[in-house]
Amino acid sequence: MSAALDQLRGSVPPLVTPFKNGAVDYDTYARLVAMQIEKGSHGILVNGTTSEPAMLTIEERNKLVDVALSVAAKRVPIVAATGSQSLAETQKLSEHAAKAGADALLIVTPYYTRPPQRGLVAYYLEVAKISDLPWMVYHIPGRTAVSVTLDTLKELKAKSPAFVGMKHAVNDLGFVSECLAAFGPEFKIFVGLEELSFPMMAVGACGLMNAVGNLCPGVLREMCEAVWNNDLASARVLHQRLFEINQAVFFDTNPIPIKYMMKRLGILPTNEHRLPMVPAAPELEKRLDGVLRSAGLLGADKAA
Repeated sequence: MSAALDQLRGSVPPLVTPFKNGAVDYDTYARLVAMQIEKGSHGILVNGTTSEPAMLTIEERNKLVDVALSVAAKRVPIVAATGSQSLAETQKLSEHAAKAGADALLIVTPYYTRPPQRGLVAYYLEVAKISDLPWMVYHIPGRTAVSVTLDTLKELKAKSPAFVGMKHAVNDLGFVSECLAAFGPEFKIFVGLEELSFPMMAVGACGLMNAVGNLCPGVLREMCEAVWNNDLASARVLHQRLFEINQAVFFDTNPIPIKYMMKRLGILPTNEHRLPMVPAAPELEKRLDGVLRSAGLLGADKAA
């Protein structure tokens, strides 16, 4: 098991992938990793949904893991998202991340295929043979068209000692409580839906893996720490402060809005995407500018 497992909690933003003239901009990515650490994020998630992994090659995904590990230099845990619709590809990505020194793996339920639960169990146990690195299920049925059941998680927990948790990107607080009741508070549940960040942490989630962490890392860090300190009043204030931005992340397909807002605030030099993803339309840009102004992130002097 990784020595960083105990530190794996809090705000672990899924970083965007910067592109420049069609190529991955690794220099900008390195700066984003450094910024997250400077702003106090508790970890980094590489190749999450927000990074547009379906538009990246295996080699590009592996290099992003290498860059994040190099920049972080063990200061914070690095979680590598290594899932794909293909078992062979997931195995290659997971093997590289484990050998490179990632602290944990996040493996999405295989998308498009819609496997039965017994297929999911067999798939995850096959991937888990690669190493003893801690791994988590990435549960996002809105993207993958398949859900995991509590019985499936129980079987995985019984058969794979390295299975330690789940990123839960579902509007289902009850399932969080069911998992914690079944596995105990040490089972790591990360919030994957921005609007549920505070509510899910209040019932026992250990942290956040939210796209908005690309934009407001400090606020997310503060909210996590407020919950840990049982200061729910302060956490609620931060939740409301983030609420409009959390909603804005889904004004269009993630990460279209978040990349535009990052460019608008000077965090990204461009909001370039790879097809079939495309940059924000002019109407969306205006709407997002309004959200940034409302949140106090875009002053009148920057509005032009």
